[in-house]
Amino acid sequence: MKLKVFFGALALVGVATLAIAATDPVLMKINNKEVKLSEFEYLYKKNLEQQVNKESIDEYVDRFVNYKLKVAEAERLGYDTLPRIKREIEGYKNDMLTPFLTDTELQEQLVQEAYERMKKDVDISHIMLSRGRDVADDKHQIAMMDSLRNCILNGEDFSELVMKYSIDRSKQNNKGEYGFISSGVFPYDFEKAVYDTPVGELSKPFVTDYGVHMVRVNGLRPNDGQVEVAHILRLFPRGEVTESDKLAVKATIDSIYNCILNGESFEELAKSYSQDPKSAREGGKMPPFGRNYMVRAFENVAYSLPDGAISEPVETQYGYHIIKKFGHKPLGSLEDCRETIEQKIKNDQRAMLPIESKQNQILKEQNYKKTEGLQEYLLKEMKAHGGYDSTFVTDFIAKSNYPIFTYGNGLKGPLSLMASVINPKTKVASDELAAAVIDANVDRIARREIVKYYSDNIVDLNPDYRNLLNEYRDGTLLFEVMSKEVWNKAKNDSKTLEERFEANRSKYQWEEPRFKGVMICAKNDSIMNEAMAMYQSLSTQPEDTITSALNKKFGRNIKMVRSVSKQGENEMIDYLAFNGRRVESTYVGYPIYRVLFGKLLAQPEEMNDVKGLVSSDYQDVLEEEWLAGLHKRYKVTIDKKVLNQLKKKYK
Repeated sequence: MKLKVFFGALALVGVATLAIAATDPVLMKINNKEVKLSEFEYLYKKNLEQQVNKESIDEYVDRFVNYKLKVAEAERLGYDTLPRIKREIEGYKNDMLTPFLTDTELQEQLVQEAYERMKKDVDISHIMLSRGRDVADDKHQIAMMDSLRNCILNGEDFSELVMKYSIDRSKQNNKGEYGFISSGVFPYDFEKAVYDTPVGELSKPFVTDYGVHMVRVNGLRPNDGQVEVAHILRLFPRGEVTESDKLAVKATIDSIYNCILNGESFEELAKSYSQDPKSAREGGKMPPFGRNYMVRAFENVAYSLPDGAISEPVETQYGYHIIKKFGHKPLGSLEDCRETIEQKIKNDQRAMLPIESKQNQILKEQNYKKTEGLQEYLLKEMKAHGGYDSTFVTDFIAKSNYPIFTYGNGLKGPLSLMASVINPKTKVASDELAAAVIDANVDRIARREIVKYYSDNIVDLNPDYRNLLNEYRDGTLLFEVMSKEVWNKAKNDSKTLEERFEANRSKYQWEEPRFKGVMICAKNDSIMNEAMAMYQSLSTQPEDTITSALNKKFGRNIKMVRSVSKQGENEMIDYLAFNGRRVESTYVGYPIYRVLFGKLLAQPEEMNDVKGLVSSDYQDVLEEEWLAGLHKRYKVTIDKKVLNQLKKKYK
């Protein structure tokens, strides 16, 4: 088994590694290579979580030392320098970095928040003003919306103000009354304002990419899940639709509906007559959908129909529909919905929130401080250089080591970093404005540089990352060296395996009989009959000759499976050899199966019947001998004082 550890969600990222001392003391040295306490404790804790019978620290120390001795041997043999191993570890290192640059706690909070919102729909009214052309104009629009809010609070009619001021085009149909909306349908900033506003109250004005908004929350109701329907659609003509156009489409849909009433297949009629090409190919079947995903008239009928019922023709702005309802399903559990929620978060403005939150944590951990007095310093230098212009940017700013921020252990960010965000050809109204613009960009540049510094040095700065990377690296090297020194030696040494089996037959006795033989699976009955006929004609030949001849003639039309199985290990063998019940073939595309040849054995008759057990025992012997040599080759020293402190913690 390959000893590599993959962490899908990297749940341990947010857990600080426990350490006895802040300096993370050296617990042991193996071949003069230091092993820090944090690494040992990380693996020991993980080991405890996976065990039923908890292992003491002393017991684990022995296993840990053996593990590290094997890694030391892999390093001596140069496995860590092999290009393919280096590429694999570097790839894992990069893949693992992303979760450490993300606030996973906030990410999970966003998932939980989205699921809680999915449990209820909100009835809202909405008014929208246009965005301004600049920040000052935006403030004016927000102030105007605030005035409208005060008008409504003072008793003016919401719908009248919508019709007079709102730029939302849907107001012609709904006068601002949206009805019930569901979570996950509207942009997150709009949804947040809706779900954060109590029932019966007006939200404060808020801004999205689409405009300046205000909503009134009229009520709540539980989410009533999704429905599964099929439909037959007859479209209205494009362009302006007249009453005669509607009557013609209605006559067509009515004739289709009468066919359904007379017993004709809904699915076949959908395939032949529906003008929704995608669903027509599926007999009218549509993907399951929830509230607010379809036009309101269609949605209302789909939800109100009993399961199994078919509606009369329903008019929407697109045409006439006949709807058949298959069923409905309530909102699933959080885990059922998690994948959908996470995908939505990735595709909207929430995607950056955990990243920005983690970056803020990194800036705080790295003691980021912006230098005071930067604007005054820049103005002084501009005066000395004749004012702000492109020459000042290229000859002074781009070459300046003046520290504009500090971080880490005495590290400084120079003014020259600002040259990457300044267009030297930009004209500014004054030196004061130029200095203010540069000063305003320091936080952005500092964030970029400090996060890069953290990423480049994360092995030294983050013990959780370091321990995960060490575990993966050592696991990779361990697999390589164990393959060479133990597993492959045992697998390929047939002579020794035979000898060990013959010398220890009593050790490899079975308590239950086994079926030993070959099962043949075929794609259909005719192939199976032809194969069995050929088998009969070759029945005097050795088994290997027969299987080779069958494979050559039938190729992928058959599959042959060798087996040494006791009752209960393989349902197909249970049916064929132990009078069990017939089961479907587990080999996709090969439904027909029979015994080609085989027999029941009370005890193994040759080493291959128990090769796995014999090989495993031989591996244990080889590993024990190998470890004895490693203990002689490499010096191991353990700091008993540090180890005893750790023991006290886990008493």
